[in-house]
Amino acid sequence: MIELRSDTFTVPDARMRQAVAEAAVGDDVYGEDPTVRALEQRAAELTGQPAALFVPSGTMANLCAVMAQAARGRAVIVGDRSDLYLFEAGGPSVLGATVLRPVPNLPDGTLDPGRLAAELALDRKDPQFALPALLCVENTHNMAGGVPLELDYLKHLRDLTTEHGLRLHLDGARVFNAAVALGVPVREITGFADSVQFCLSKGLGAPVGSILAGSVGMIEQAHRIRKMLGGGMRQAGLLAAAGLLALDDVEPRLRRDHQHAATFAAQVEDCDALELRHGAPRTNIVFFRVVGVDSHASFLRHCADGGVGLLELEAGWVRAVFHGGVSGPDAQRAATVVRTAAQR
Repeated sequence: MIELRSDTFTVPDARMRQAVAEAAVGDDVYGEDPTVRALEQRAAELTGQPAALFVPSGTMANLCAVMAQAARGRAVIVGDRSDLYLFEAGGPSVLGATVLRPVPNLPDGTLDPGRLAAELALDRKDPQFALPALLCVENTHNMAGGVPLELDYLKHLRDLTTEHGLRLHLDGARVFNAAVALGVPVREITGFADSVQFCLSKGLGAPVGSILAGSVGMIEQAHRIRKMLGGGMRQAGLLAAAGLLALDDVEPRLRRDHQHAATFAAQVEDCDALELRHGAPRTNIVFFRVVGVDSHASFLRHCADGGVGLLELEAGWVRAVFHGGVSGPDAQRAATVVRTAAQR
């Protein structure tokens, strides 16, 4: 099966399994796992943040960031097509007692400037409003087709949040893909934010885990929140060893994924029965549809029968995500299967 439903379907190779087997471990709840400490230090250095925390998932990393930086009853501004708003079970509201304030995402993943300005212009002396404390943005933006946010835009958001007294959180689940697409070190992206999370278990290829990075004080708070949420792990160095290895040779691995996505997308675009949603992909995500079809259930079954796993992430649109488990020939074969299934 050529698995394109998500880049979370990567599996550890023999080298990563060996690193896990040989990892030095300790009790991480006591702060005594040397491999976890090494991973957190390296993640902090890569992102240009003072400190970092290893957590089980990106969802928990985002939740810890919100709870550490937005008090109960405060508002958190998010994109209406962001992962944090759509796919994280309402955790910031249910567990963090914060008010999620959605602002429309534009097709390029940025936030509607007029609506964002309106959210920031609330009268802070009026007790009727939940005052904003945090702005969250996603980079790359999944539902916008894996588009990276430009550095000038991130600087604009940094200036806005500074002007209005908010903190800026970057949901960088695939921020290394953004760095490769923009041709910059990842710290040039993450340096604009007060906090950032990135997933080790997506395109980077580790089996489990995410990183939350930010100031020393914020990470200390997030450490306590992680425990409260049930995310304190013991001999977690076994997982951290895979995460450390996942941070090696990132640029060439992700660039290959982007090339494979482009190869696949070109074949989709060349088929009259198929339509690309966002044009040529800039990273590893391709959205497309079968023209004139409202539901893709039958199409997805035919693709699965042909050995290609795809996901209809929202009604009418199919997502294909490329990762280290997909080779160049796999991308070509997947495109052939998709074209054939679309023309049935």
